[in-house]
Amino acid sequence: MNPKREAKFQSVAQRRQHNFTVILENVHDTHNVGAVMRTCDSVGIHEIFVLHSRPQNIKPTLTLGKRTSGGTRKWVDVHFYHDLEACFEHVRSRYDKIYSTHLSDDAVSLYDLDLTKSVALLFGNEHIGVTPEALAKVDGNFLIPQVGMVQSLNISVACAVSLYEGFRQRNEKGLYNPENRDAKVDQALMQEYRRRHEARERVKKVPRIQ
Repeated sequence: MNPKREAKFQSVAQRRQHNFTVILENVHDTHNVGAVMRTCDSVGIHEIFVLHSRPQNIKPTLTLGKRTSGGTRKWVDVHFYHDLEACFEHVRSRYDKIYSTHLSDDAVSLYDLDLTKSVALLFGNEHIGVTPEALAKVDGNFLIPQVGMVQSLNISVACAVSLYEGFRQRNEKGLYNPENRDAKVDQALMQEYRRRHEARERVKKVPRIQ
């Protein structure tokens, strides 16, 4: 591996956010999933959760689009679920809070959330939103302030806006500064990236977990 590539792996590993993630519920358009993965990679998120909880959409694997994911398929891990309970159990084992994008009476502005803590952001299908079953498992709801005629954003755009607010908050707090991090965790991730590079892994389909 050339030194430039090695330095890139180190720089990326030292800025990955191990307590910040995304859950996509019933987002079936592979272009949207790929676009979300690109945004996640750009703000340092190393894993996401994809949940297809509707019976009519059950399938054994999730196809990741090459063009929209922009090469991030190798570097952002995707956990694919059909079982809602199993998915949220996995998320809860790693993250302290879950907030969903949902227009409810108790929803707060995105800009009022503290996104520097351990948190997962849940985004639902563009047409039906987050299911009642998933809403029953979150710690709160948020909305993205809008002043246009149509109070709606594409799922990948809504996710990008939210994640970059998280990036802003985390960057201001120094969470991307290598000096404020666990060097052993970053080194282990760098070694994993080196392994994937040397193995020339090609991730096209993600098998369902449950």
